[in-house]
Amino acid sequence: MRKERIGFALCGSFCTFEPVLAAMARLAREYDTVQPILSGAAGSVDSRFGAAAEFRARIEAICKRPVWDSLTQVEPIGPKKLLDLLLVAPCTGNTLAKLAAGIADGPVTLACKAQLRNARPVVLAVSTNDGLAANARSIGTLLPRAQLYFVPFGQDDPEKKPTSLVADMSRIPETVAAALEGRQTQPVLR
Repeated sequence: MRKERIGFALCGSFCTFEPVLAAMARLAREYDTVQPILSGAAGSVDSRFGAAAEFRARIEAICKRPVWDSLTQVEPIGPKKLLDLLLVAPCTGNTLAKLAAGIADGPVTLACKAQLRNARPVVLAVSTNDGLAANARSIGTLLPRAQLYFVPFGQDDPEKKPTSLVADMSRIPETVAAALEGRQTQPVLR
């Protein structure tokens, strides 16, 4: 088991939860500590993909830890240096835009700010229907930032959703390992 402490933050791109939870299970087998963090939407919205309470229970069972879902729970990540790496998967367009603008008003964005304050890695697994439209600017702003790494991503359905981008969630574990070494998994665009 690897000793690095991984934060695993989920935002509300519910259609990606199954592959994201599969990646979470892989990380939980590889690392001693995988701390789940939920955005307001991920922690409370019931969707056609499942009930929030059921996802929370599955996440806590996988990680064997209670979810952090409040500002007071994630704020100590910075001053106490609680995590070696923070992963945001799925990272929605809303979260990308807030990170690009320096807004830290929820558990996930504040966790990112707290992690980056210590120059520690944050990995983003993009999942947004407007990645090649309104959120192209956010992605472009974040790509060159120090300590930010991206799970390789591309268009998920160019015919039906021509501006939609999604990360290859199966590549989360290798991207996390590379980011812990200060490397960006390549190619970023698939």
